[in-house]
Amino acid sequence: MARRFYDLPPLTTLAAFETAARNLSFKDASTELNVTPGAVSHQIKALEGDLGVALFKRKHRGVALTDNGILLFHALERS
Repeated sequence: MARRFYDLPPLTTLAAFETAARNLSFKDASTELNVTPGAVSHQIKALEGDLGVALFKRKHRGVALTDNGILLFHALERS
């Protein structure tokens, strides 16, 4: 595993999260990022594991942001 110089999650996971949160869809995010929906899902799971919180509520059709997900999305929007 690569050495981290800062206490930040990998930028690829943050990019996948931001795209999925903006679209509220892993499928649409995968199209935008040119990867499979499964790859987006794995990136989100990795980010959730790294942060120790759930960022999305997975529904039968689509996803919704949790309170923590909303906070992270707004922080990424501003940056």
